[in-house]
Amino acid sequence: MKREASNRIVVLMATALPILDAVSPPLPASSAALRDSHGRAITDLRVSVTDRCNYRCVYCRTGNDGAQYSELPIADYARIIRVFVSLGIEKVRLTGGEPLLRKGLVDLIEEIASPKLDIALTTNGHLLEDLAAPLRRAGLNRITVSMDAVDAEKFSHITRVPDSLGKVLAGVRAAKRVGLDPIKINCVLLRGFNEDQIVEFAKFSRQEDVIVRFIEFMPLEEDRVWTPEVVVRLEEILEALNRFQRVVPLAPNTASETALRYTFQDGVGEIGIIAPVSHPFCRHCSRVRLTSDGKLRTCLFSQFDHDLYGVLRRGEDDSALAQFIRRTVDQKEARHHIGEPDFMKPSRSMVHIGG
Repeated sequence: MKREASNRIVVLMATALPILDAVSPPLPASSAALRDSHGRAITDLRVSVTDRCNYRCVYCRTGNDGAQYSELPIADYARIIRVFVSLGIEKVRLTGGEPLLRKGLVDLIEEIASPKLDIALTTNGHLLEDLAAPLRRAGLNRITVSMDAVDAEKFSHITRVPDSLGKVLAGVRAAKRVGLDPIKINCVLLRGFNEDQIVEFAKFSRQEDVIVRFIEFMPLEEDRVWTPEVVVRLEEILEALNRFQRVVPLAPNTASETALRYTFQDGVGEIGIIAPVSHPFCRHCSRVRLTSDGKLRTCLFSQFDHDLYGVLRRGEDDSALAQFIRRTVDQKEARHHIGEPDFMKPSRSMVHIGG
């Protein structure tokens, strides 16, 4: 495996503790023109290009399709992204909904592509097989595929789309062929649905040479069914992995990385665990989000939208957009309050915010 040697080197440098210290001082932030009032450099922008989706995953959407959808013109997304880049944004992740449903997505990537900008995309992979090559040619650097089970029947149960896993696997392999590598696979774990897939995903990482990332279920679903008991927490994930084969930690790639990284004792395979419920990473947060209807959100769990597109629609110039962004980023919340008595679920669900 091509990551085996580098994984072994980092493992030798890393501590043998099963969990990286969640209370250690924050790593130094990279220099950037855009900072919030807490001193955090804002370098990552997530842009939802649609809130449409061809899946109805149980942890995200209702089973009904009566929603009203919102999308901006592709040219307006491109203009807003360019303003953000002028303020120090280094990474743009295109999301949805399902971004591969959006006509003009390849054109948008071509429009914003730059040697200095890291462009990533999160997709459910259903349409990826035919689009992987055009996306890569347009300038896409990285791809993450949401895939919540290795078992086909369980996968269809979660997505509520029959016979869908084969299309996703074909998309993953097409992305690898065109050089969108390393590929990350995101799995949201829900007790009672797919916690038995942890070891199967460990095997998948090793066999397919992909990075698998387990994500603790957050209260962002449309059906509002989240409870603390449904969350499969970091410690439980590690216990399951260690029963399969001992895992050892890897050093973070960046100061603001959301995933705690691990490999197996033999250096083959990589697992990430994103644990915002049990081990929040708010003090390292470098992200802001643009919704598909042009609202700027400073936190997944914010109660507020900031109408950036309204500034553009009024005919304001890029300087006015930049000033609005700076004022909004200055209001970025210090942290979320999941699990605390006064916690309030966000004003919008994940599919309307952007993954």
